[in-house]
Amino acid sequence: MARIRQRIFQAWFRFRRPMTLGVRALVERSDGKVLLVRHTYTKGLYLPGGGVEKGEIASVSLLRELKEEGGVELTGTPRLVGIYSNEAVFPNDHVVFYHVRPGDWVGGEATSVGEISETVWADPHALPEDTTPATQRRVAEIFAGGPNDGYW
Repeated sequence: MARIRQRIFQAWFRFRRPMTLGVRALVERSDGKVLLVRHTYTKGLYLPGGGVEKGEIASVSLLRELKEEGGVELTGTPRLVGIYSNEAVFPNDHVVFYHVRPGDWVGGEATSVGEISETVWADPHALPEDTTPATQRRVAEIFAGGPNDGYW
């Protein structure tokens, strides 16, 4: 049922907004672990983030999404890593990717209800097996100097 709901939402969203923009962040803890989230409607572990709402700027979307999905409240300025093309789900989708360093955030309570089933703090050099390929690539870019070809 969740997958059907996701497909309907995607079709409606695509009709309403022919270009989509999202934000995601690699949130790093002082022990070096990174925040990953598991959604209720799709498989795998992802970096927290989501869509930029109409009339919203990317940095405000990031604040909202991190609070909703991971209980992360920014106290500093995240580093903009890049803007990526992501056509896996929607043609003409773009993701603004940030790195939130230790000391630039504090933990709180996640406010999302029903969207996130699990949060995981993972070693960036030994990510869980079901971490999505795009998430693995972004973590490698930050921690291992991996390549950035502009595609999510």
